[in-house]
Amino acid sequence: MLKENLDIISDAERVQQQDLQKAAGLTAIAQPLVEHIYTADPSAHVFNGKIYIYPSHDIETDEPINDRGDQYAMRDYHVLSLTEVGGEVTDHGCVLDVTDVAWAEKQMWAPDAAEKNGQYYLYFPARDHEGIFRLGVAVSNTPEGPFVAEPEPIKNSFSIDPAIYQDEDNQYYAYFGGIWGGQLQRWSTGDYVDEDIYPKEDEPALLPKVAKLSDDMLQFAEDVKDVQIFDENGELLRAGDADRRFFEGPWVHKYNNQYYLSYSTGDTHKIVYATSNSPYGPFVYQGVILEPVLGWTTHHSIAEYEGKWYLFYHDCTLSGGQTHLRSVKMTELTYAENGKINTIQPYK
Repeated sequence: MLKENLDIISDAERVQQQDLQKAAGLTAIAQPLVEHIYTADPSAHVFNGKIYIYPSHDIETDEPINDRGDQYAMRDYHVLSLTEVGGEVTDHGCVLDVTDVAWAEKQMWAPDAAEKNGQYYLYFPARDHEGIFRLGVAVSNTPEGPFVAEPEPIKNSFSIDPAIYQDEDNQYYAYFGGIWGGQLQRWSTGDYVDEDIYPKEDEPALLPKVAKLSDDMLQFAEDVKDVQIFDENGELLRAGDADRRFFEGPWVHKYNNQYYLSYSTGDTHKIVYATSNSPYGPFVYQGVILEPVLGWTTHHSIAEYEGKWYLFYHDCTLSGGQTHLRSVKMTELTYAENGKINTIQPYK
């Protein structure tokens, strides 16, 4: 279902969420990593032998629930870390606040991080003072921050959900994009327009974006490119194929010399993936990683630690189903012999 300037989530989506909330009576396969604050959109990396998680920070708000995402009024970032799966999780506190970002007004949504030459970089989206989402970067000498933001957003950046992939040749790629509240549909012409322009259901879906990062990690080193996602017949996924097409939250990892692009399908509430021989794609759709969780959004990352792979995700069980108050979780991710990812059921 595509949105055309609709402010309120549809009745059908509300019914779907009610069905998901019934799942709250089931047993979740994982518990929140922290319970003293609400966290979402976890980006996980292994730095210096530890797992570091860079989530967004959900706060209570009176903002209305709508497709612009006004209810997700996050304003700062915390960093979490752990040295043992299932062990104690450390919250390193607030590492960056929107008031410390000169160009940003509000909505510090899903971030990611990267390391190069002993420096750590936090990449994040936020609305600028004109209400347009841009991508920013902040720098620290330690993975747990605090981070100091650059005075301007990344040039030619837009939309949301940056994800940084470091390839084996030490080239760094920034993937990003999200429709509806993420504004990707407002960049179809190459320039921002204050209007939602969606493809028809039988037309190719909007695509995530990628650009190689500059040597100093602070800018794009090239023009932004589309990340093409094809079906099994070599056709681009269509806008009406809501079970498979890209919505938001891209993530890239590599396994057995294959690049795995995973992402959220948004209004069908799945994490799915596609594979390629190149970080630029094209990618071919493969299947579902995570079935729907309690809550409207679903967002993830994938990281290897001590020889095992883990999926980091969020749901709303801790808040009793309040969709804007989410909690980060993690669970083991496994592969079949043919490289397929085994689908994870979040409740049993």
